Amino acid sequence: MPKHIFIVDDHPIMRKGYQALLNREPDLQVCGEAGTAEEALDRIPRVTPPPDLVVVDLSMEGMSGIELIKRLQSIRPDLPVLVVSMHDEMLYAERAVRAGARGYIMKKEVDTTVIRAIRKILGGGFYLSERMNNHLMFQYQGGGMQHRKSPIERLSDRELEVFELIGRGFSTQEIAEALHISPKTVETHRGRIKNKLAVHSSTELLQRAVHWAQGVGLQ
Repeated sequence: MPKHIFIVDDHPIMRKGYQALLNREPDLQVCGEAGTAEEALDRIPRVTPPPDLVVVDLSMEGMSGIELIKRLQSIRPDLPVLVVSMHDEMLYAERAVRAGARGYIMKKEVDTTVIRAIRKILGGGFYLSERMNNHLMFQYQGGGMQHRKSPIERLSDRELEVFELIGRGFSTQEIAEALHISPKTVETHRGRIKNKLAVHSSTELLQRAVHWAQGVGLQ
């Protein structure tokens, strides 16, 4: 019997691509899909047959992929998650693993890597690139003591979510609604982000956030 995979990605073309890629494998079958984290949380407990693994994108409208992983861990801690994202693994893979993911690959590597990653995770393992494995090994063997975190790495998961939404043009109220927090809490996060990034004005914060959201990085 094939293993069943649930797909969470806000791009319909990507979801169709996963369907085509996975369903041609005799041991894998897509059992459901969602375009947002909220849809995923609603559908995953009800889908039949139940998924054996969930593939999750990180950047979606509303709740982020990181928050979705945490929620899935609370309701189905036995359900493994593979993150497939456009975001640089050196910043996001460790966050995803801390949240409960069992693997992380870049979207540009999907065609050549996703099947191998899924099978390894279903077999009880973890899947990270050699580059990321080496980075984590360095961190946990003590070399990380000398590792100086970049400003963006110092942001908490929630602060990074707020920062990304600022860069995508969301207002304080829209961020609050998307993340299900109060506008006052959003403003608190904005203040902490400004401090950690050494930003002195809201205009500069917006400029930095837009650069980040566009994939340019911090300027």
